Amino acid sequence: MKIDPDNKTDLSAQIAAAIRDAIISGALIVDERLPSEAELSEQFNVSRPTVREALKRLAAQSLIRTQRGAFGGAFVNRLSYPEAYGQQITTSTLLLSMNSVSFDVACEARYALERACAPLSAQRRTPDHLATMRAEIHRQSQPGLSDVAFCASDVTFHRALVDGADNPVLSYQLAGAVEAMQPLMNMITFTARSREKIVGLHSRITDALEAQDADAADAALVDLESYTLHLGRDVMAARVKAHAK
Repeated sequence: MKIDPDNKTDLSAQIAAAIRDAIISGALIVDERLPSEAELSEQFNVSRPTVREALKRLAAQSLIRTQRGAFGGAFVNRLSYPEAYGQQITTSTLLLSMNSVSFDVACEARYALERACAPLSAQRRTPDHLATMRAEIHRQSQPGLSDVAFCASDVTFHRALVDGADNPVLSYQLAGAVEAMQPLMNMITFTARSREKIVGLHSRITDALEAQDADAADAALVDLESYTLHLGRDVMAARVKAHAK
């Protein structure tokens, strides 16, 4: 593991990148103890506070964990998919908010990914997945449900559809799509959408998955995407018109 002392990039960032690359390449394996701060300081020819900052960066990425005591130190972490979901959601949310991703682009990406899950979910969904979806449909039908609660229920419904595919890689990849893009679309469309329409589409999706009818599930998702796009474009057009006055 090496760094370039002449590189203008923060030294702690360089050290973190070097250790991260060693973990990714397999040079450092899961549960392996990293060299001590003193050893890393000597290896990279930097101060111990610089090494400590690098280790904090790695811990923030869940790549290492620290333990205290006689047998303590920093160890390569065993990262699980559920633990990585939060990072995926945060990264997706930041990318969307900082880069002004258009409504149409976010909608296209989210539904393309979700439709890829539908055939697998039709085959593999469990009674628990279906029960979650039915429970959220019932919740969405309640007249007193707030907009915030409806949006949260909407996310839970679609996460159940994705998780029904029983593929942790897809669930990880779609964590950002559902839990970052979905709230973005909800935030734009909630004032104009018909809850009754959405509940009907959600019911069609759930019925199709229960019947293990992948084509019907896909058709319902296509209709939901079309409805969402229509709402988003109408809302954005109304905003432009209002600002023009």
